[in-house]
Amino acid sequence: MSHYYINDKNLKSNPKFIKYKYLTKEFNFKTDNGVFSKEYVDFGTNLLLKSIEINDIEGPILDLCCGYGVVGIVLATITNKKIYATDINIRAVNLAKDNALLNNVNIDFYTGDKLEAIPLDIKFSQILLNPPIRAGKEVIFNLYKDSYDRLNKGGELDIVIQKKQGKDSTFKYLETIYSKVEVINKDKGYFIIKAIK
Repeated sequence: MSHYYINDKNLKSNPKFIKYKYLTKEFNFKTDNGVFSKEYVDFGTNLLLKSIEINDIEGPILDLCCGYGVVGIVLATITNKKIYATDINIRAVNLAKDNALLNNVNIDFYTGDKLEAIPLDIKFSQILLNPPIRAGKEVIFNLYKDSYDRLNKGGELDIVIQKKQGKDSTFKYLETIYSKVEVINKDKGYFIIKAIK
C-alpha cells in the first residue's frame, strides 16, 4: 500500500500550489501526490509551529520527517539558527527543496530513513517532528530514540501527536529516555510534547 513514508516510484505526479499563513507572513508551498497533507498545511503542524519556542541551546535545528518542508521553512524565517531537514520520501524532499527556493530560505536537505543521512558529527539544539503515524509504532519510537542521540545536552524534541494516535504511549516512552517530558499545548485532540535531553 502506498503512503507518504515510503518511496512509491509508480505514483503519478500532479503538483499544485497552496498558501499558508504563519503569524503575519504568507508562505507558498508546492505539493504533490504521495506527500502528507498535500491539500493544505495540517492542523497538527500548524499547532506545533504556534506552540514551540526556539531554545538558547547551541546547535542547529532539525525538521525531522520534513515532508514538503513547512516546519523547516517557517523556522528559517524566525531564527538565525542553521536549519536541516530530512525525510525518507524522495518526492517530499525534492518538493521541500523547491519550496525553500520559492520562499527564499536556506536549508540543508537530506534524504534517508530517520536521521541516517545526516552526518553523525552534527548535533542539534532542537528537533521538530510530526510523526509518520502510518509507518507504525516501532518506526516512530525509533525516531524518538535516534533524536535523543543527536541532540546536544539540554536540547529538545518537540512532537505533535493526537491522543487517539498514541499520545499516551508516546509520553510514557519518552519518559524512559529524556530527562524531562511535558505537554506544552493541546487543542482538538492534538498534543504538543516537549522532551528535553
